[in-house]
Parts: sequence; C-alpha cells; structure tokens
Amino acid sequence: MMSELQKWIPGVEPEWLWIVQVFIVVLITSFASYFGKRLINRMITRLGRTRTRWDDILLHAMARPFTWAVWLVGLDIAADIIYAETQNTLFSYSDPARDVGVLVCLTWFVLGIIRGAEQEFTRDSDQIDKHTAEAIGKLVRLAVLITAALVILQTLGFSVSGVLAMGGIGGIAVGFAAKDMLANFFGALIVYLDRPFLVGDWIRSPDRSIEGTVEKIGWRVTMIRDFQSRPLYVPNSIFTSIIVENPSRMNNRRINETIGMRYSDLTSMDKVVSEVREMLRNHDEIDPEKTLMVNFNEFADSSVDFFIYCFTRTTKWAEYHQVKQDVLLRIAHIIEANQAEIAFPTSTIHLADPVALEKS
Repeated sequence: MMSELQKWIPGVEPEWLWIVQVFIVVLITSFASYFGKRLINRMITRLGRTRTRWDDILLHAMARPFTWAVWLVGLDIAADIIYAETQNTLFSYSDPARDVGVLVCLTWFVLGIIRGAEQEFTRDSDQIDKHTAEAIGKLVRLAVLITAALVILQTLGFSVSGVLAMGGIGGIAVGFAAKDMLANFFGALIVYLDRPFLVGDWIRSPDRSIEGTVEKIGWRVTMIRDFQSRPLYVPNSIFTSIIVENPSRMNNRRINETIGMRYSDLTSMDKVVSEVREMLRNHDEIDPEKTLMVNFNEFADSSVDFFIYCFTRTTKWAEYHQVKQDVLLRIAHIIEANQAEIAFPTSTIHLADPVALEKS
C-alpha cells in the first residue's frame, strides 16, 4: 500500500505517507457521505410521487443513520491506519466502537421504520385506533431498544446470559420496590387495549372526585383537565379498580322535567299533556325513536304535576341546553294557550265554620 502510494505521490517522505492515507480515507468518506445523502434525497423526491408511502418511510428512516454509518466505517479505517503507524492504544478501540456505532445506526433505522409505520396506520383512522397504534409502537420500540442493548453488551464482550440471570434476580427486587410503577404501567396498557376513553373524551367517576377532559394518557399517569381548567394527574392503576363514565360516547341526552299547573287548571291537564306530547314528537331536535313520555304524574302540595321524558339528538352540552330551553318555552306557551298557568308554591287556609268578629 505504501509503495503504491509513493508511485502515485512522488516526493513525499515515507514517514508522512500514513498521514496522506488518513487524509485520503477521510476525503473519500466525505464524498461517500455527501453523494449517498444526495442519492437518498433524490430517491425520496422521486418515490414521493407514488401512491404507496412505505418506500418513503423506509428512505426517511434510512437517511440519517446511513450518513452516520458511512462516517463510522471511514473513521474506523483511518483509526486502523493511525494505530498501525503509532501503536497508540487509544486507536485500538476503533473496531469495537465501530461495531457499537453500526448497531446504534441499525437500531436508529429500525426505530424510524416503527415510527413511520405508526404514523401511517394512524393517518387513516379506519385502519386502527390512534391510541392503540401509539401503545403498540411504544411496546415495539421498547423491545427493539432492549434487544439492541443486549446485542451491544454481547459485542463488547459481556456475557448476555449472565446479564439476563442478574437481571432476573434484580427484576424481582425491582418488582417489589417499584410495584406501584408497574401497576401504573399495566394500568396504562389496559387503558390502551380496552379503550374506555381516549384523548379528548369527557370522563367522570362516581367512585372518586374525577371529572374532566382527558388531555394525555401517559405510561404512569393520565392528565385530566377539570371544568375549572385545573389539571388532574391520575395514576393509571386507579382506572383498573374504579367505575369510569364516558359521557362523550352518549348517543343522546335526556330531558326529564316535572312541570306543575294550578289545581284550578286541572280540567285543562288532558289537553295540555296531549299538545306537549305532539310538540315533542314533531320537534326536529328530539329523537322520536327513543323513549318519549308525557303524562299527568302527581297531585302535589301546591300543583298538579305532569312530567316529560325524552332524548335529544345532540350530545353536545351547549346544544343540549339550547334544545332544552326551546322545549320548556314551548311547553310554557302551550299551557298559556290553554288559559292555564304554571303553579308556584302557595298555602290555603280552610276554615270549617265562619268566624264572627265581634264589634267593639
């Protein structure tokens, strides 16, 4: 190699030839990295016009790890040249460093594919639920990282079987010490798989003082924003032992109201009830396929009462109250149109015999 280099570069002192070799290797590595990066970018541009996205995912995942891998191989060759000339022990570690670096780049590449696949599956919501895809992606990434760590340890000369045996013994101790953390982890896994709620859902629990909108589902805690805009951080293990209501998944909202009329308007009750029932059946925002009831209900202390029981089409909180307001106002107009009035609490004193007042 040295003799061939002397033929190509005459006049260079022999003791300096290894420096020229190192320079040439670094220069070739620079060109390989530059042109390799440009080639990948050009392929990304070309293949970006195709319908399938898997080729784009592959190339995007490859772009940066490829550049680093080229530099690792090139610098390893340069380090071998320097070590052969100087016998510096620092450069003798270049081969293990290269192997570890290449494994890191390969792991980086695989993680990029996993991340791209996760985005691809969640891009079309009909294929798979977004949060399930995120959970599966996290588990696969964790498995890849653990595998890569074990392979790197094996490459560096450590006994993987010894590490696994030590990890098994240590895992028991860690399991006892971090049982709450593990409970939260498996609680998050159950939430991801069973999907009792998703990010953006309004949830509440009658067992605990938990109510609000889910903003983030983490591996340890779930963040819920209550209606006073305060964040609640709930450990995921809680959700395995409490009842969780998810009003966001309601099909309808219920209107259940009792309205009282005066006792003197009892003769109008039958007509009022019939007209209210007909109004609800023809109301655009009331679901006629759900239970709809309007009936005289009770002789109360100060009124004769009838109740309405029906369901709105909308489940949105603000729209529901608009519909409910419209229904109640229409009921008030029906009562008024029948020369009746809505009762309010009154007291009547009944005297069995007239009381004569003596004149002084």
